[in-house]
Amino acid sequence: MKNRRVLEPIMQESTPSLIAAQLRRNIADGALAPGTQLVEADIAGELGVSRGPVREAIQRLTQEGLLVSIRNRGVFVSEIDESDIRDIYEARTAVEKAAGGILAQRDHARAGAELLRFVERMDKASAAGDGSAISEADMAFHQKLVELAASPRLSRIHATLLTETRMCLNRLQGRFEDESARVAEHRGIAEAIRDGERDLLMDRLDAHKDDALVRLLSAHEGNKTTAS
Repeated sequence: MKNRRVLEPIMQESTPSLIAAQLRRNIADGALAPGTQLVEADIAGELGVSRGPVREAIQRLTQEGLLVSIRNRGVFVSEIDESDIRDIYEARTAVEKAAGGILAQRDHARAGAELLRFVERMDKASAAGDGSAISEADMAFHQKLVELAASPRLSRIHATLLTETRMCLNRLQGRFEDESARVAEHRGIAEAIRDGERDLLMDRLDAHKDDALVRLLSAHEGNKTTAS
């Protein structure tokens, strides 16, 4: 009798996936700002690939909502307005609450301990006055929270929402005047997961969303006032 196969074939990521990931990163960090037009031929030339995989990558990001195709004009990085900001944070919180509910039923102590390590990174960056490092640890915290739930579908949805979150922060330059409050919110979320306090976790995720929206929408209003 043949031995049972225990090793799975190694799957190489496709070229369109690699191109989509690179474009997604550039959208997230602001290198491709909202409103920027993406020209298929230019991207293909810059990457040294044919236009086919670039077209597929652009289609994927359009389906995710990161790009918008305008008839007879082209493809552009999506703009973010006030309703988008609200929608992004409501949707992201819904995904994180779903992931948190899963974690509360599993090894929540281990999950909480892992998340607290990201909180410590935020705390050290706050003490050093490194706003960029705080934001990176912040995003990594939320990514890990969903990742720990081991749900490929939640992670896939959440990845797009995190990219859009970065777009909000880059464009609106939302800042916490007191970074210690930002750290404390994340610590509270991690501790609720660690202790298996599901209801408390849901409340803290909602409070975190509401606080972020207040800050972002205030920054949005400030930017509109400055521009007018």
